[in-house]
Amino acid sequence: MLPDIDEFRRRADAVVARIAGACLLAGRSPGEVELLAVTKSHPAAAAELAAGYGLRAVGENRVQEGVEKRAQTKASVAWELIGHLQSNKARLAAGHFDRVQSVDSAKLLGALDRVAGELGKVLPVLLQVNAGNDPAKSGAEPADAGALLEAALRCSHLRVDGLMTVAPLSDDAEVARRAFDSLRSIRDALRETSGAPLSTLSMGMSGDLEAAVAAGSTIVRVGSALFGAR
Repeated sequence: MLPDIDEFRRRADAVVARIAGACLLAGRSPGEVELLAVTKSHPAAAAELAAGYGLRAVGENRVQEGVEKRAQTKASVAWELIGHLQSNKARLAAGHFDRVQSVDSAKLLGALDRVAGELGKVLPVLLQVNAGNDPAKSGAEPADAGALLEAALRCSHLRVDGLMTVAPLSDDAEVARRAFDSLRSIRDALRETSGAPLSTLSMGMSGDLEAAVAAGSTIVRVGSALFGAR
């Protein structure tokens, strides 16, 4: 069950305070890190809560679920796809999401570029990299990230904002930290070789956002700490 408005505000304030504390320790400004509310498996009212708090965007894992909830949401809020996307759902994603964070293959790049062109838009994307080398996670292999970026930069109807990763599930906090440090290093190297700004790093969730902020995250994707267990 979703929290009421007051409880959601308390939870969101607590997450914002965590982000601010992590930024302080890392010598960063809290304004550099955006809180993305993950509404996966929650009703459309979750997006209303996020928008009412003043958050710019919400994140959805499944295309169809996001499309349906967006249609039910009256609040003005951006929708970002953060879950794995199959090429055959590229048209639906490009037509209904404001950014796709989970682009992990040249095939998907081509499909999104084509449909974005047909829709007359430039679609913002993030390239998902499996920075933790976790076989259970989606994302391009770190060694393939350069080739994926080159392919993305050739797509005239896509705008590459940066990179995204999901850390491996582990009780060892160092596992997530290493994955986040790896993505930061990959981004820095790609920025050097390509000249692309790649200013966005989407990494970190409810349980590991401090490590992500320390490694340079600019977007933390938080669901359970805001809305409770699914």
